[in-house]
Amino acid sequence: MKISDSASRRDFLKSSLIGSAAALVAWRLPSARGAEVAATNPPAGLDTAAVGKGTSRVALTAGSDRANLAFKVLEPFKQEIAAAIGDKRVILKPNNVIINRPLCASHADNLEGILEFLKSIGKTNVVIAESPAMGSALEGFSNYGYNKFVGQYGVKLIDIDQDGFEVMHCVDQTDFRPRAIRASKLMMGPDNFVISAAKLKTHDLVGVTLSLKNVVVGAPIKDPGAGLRGGGPRGGRSDKPITHGGGPHGINYNLFALAPRLHPHLAVIDGYEGMEGTGPVNGTPVDHKVCVASLDWLAADRVAVELMGVDVGKIGYLTYCIQAGDLGEGDLRKIEIVGPALKDHIRTYQLPKTWEKITSWQQPPART
Repeated sequence: MKISDSASRRDFLKSSLIGSAAALVAWRLPSARGAEVAATNPPAGLDTAAVGKGTSRVALTAGSDRANLAFKVLEPFKQEIAAAIGDKRVILKPNNVIINRPLCASHADNLEGILEFLKSIGKTNVVIAESPAMGSALEGFSNYGYNKFVGQYGVKLIDIDQDGFEVMHCVDQTDFRPRAIRASKLMMGPDNFVISAAKLKTHDLVGVTLSLKNVVVGAPIKDPGAGLRGGGPRGGRSDKPITHGGGPHGINYNLFALAPRLHPHLAVIDGYEGMEGTGPVNGTPVDHKVCVASLDWLAADRVAVELMGVDVGKIGYLTYCIQAGDLGEGDLRKIEIVGPALKDHIRTYQLPKTWEKITSWQQPPART
C-alpha cells in the first residue's frame, strides 16, 4: 500500500509536529555495565509482554501496511530523534546484500515510511547510501525502486564504494593479527546521523543479521568489479570478506570490535516480511508484519532476536556487545517495549543449516 493512499496519508498527517515550540528531549544512551550473559534472557516466568521499565525504549508496531508500520514505530521517539539529528545530515543505510533479489533487500515501502517520518519532523537533508556485497549500489537502488525518492523527498543516492574511506582493522581467526580495511567515512562522520534500515533475517555465518551488522558489513568498500569473496575479473578488491574474520570466532569478534564506531544512531528493523533458513540471501519469506525501532541499537537488536524466537545467547557478536556493558541495553528486563505485547508477535524462525558451525564461537578455536 502506498503512502499516497488516503488512509495512510491521514495517519502520517496526524503524526506531524505540533507547533515549533515543542520541547526537544535529548536522548541518553543507557549504560548496561556489568551485564552478564545470563541476564540477556528473562528468568522463567517473566512476562515479556511488559518486559522492562528501564531507560531504554524499543517501539514495536504490527499491521498490514509496511510503510505505515515504519512511520508509526518512530512516532514515540519524535522529539528525541529531532533533537539527536539537529543539523546533521541523515544517512539512511538500507540492507542490500545483493542488487537483484528483493527478499534480501530493504523494501522501498519501509524506506518511504522512514522518509515520510523524517519529513514530518522537518529533517530533509537525507542521503540513501549503500555498498552491496557485489554489484553497483546505484543499480541496486534502481532495481529496488529507490530512485523515486530523489524527486519525492529530495534525497541523494550514494554509492559508498565511490565515496571517502578511513582505514580500520579487523582480525582473522587463523592468527588474530590485524588486517586493514577501508571503511566508509559516511558511516562514521561526526556530522552524520546514521539510520540502519535493516530487516529481520537469519544469517548463515552469525545466526541473525539486524541493525548493527547492516552498518558494520556495509561500511567496508570494494573496488569496481570485485566479487563476493574479494577478487574480481579486473583484479578489484573487496574489504568486506576481511570483516568476516575467517570463521565464526573471527566474524563475531570483528562485529563486536567495530561496533563502537560503526553502529547506527537509530535502528529501524523491518519484519513485515522476514527471512528464515539460509539467510541473508537465499532464505525463505516469513509473513511476520512487524517493525521495531529504537535510538538504542543494541536494545532494538535484542528485541528483534526475541521476535524471531532465537536465543540471543547463541548469537556471538550480540552476546559480546551485551557483555561489554557500554554499547547499549541488552537485558530484556530493562527494556521498555512501546506498543503491543512482545509475546504476541514472537515467531520461531527456521535456523540456518549451518547452526552448529554458527554457535561454535562458544568454544575456543581449534589450534592449527
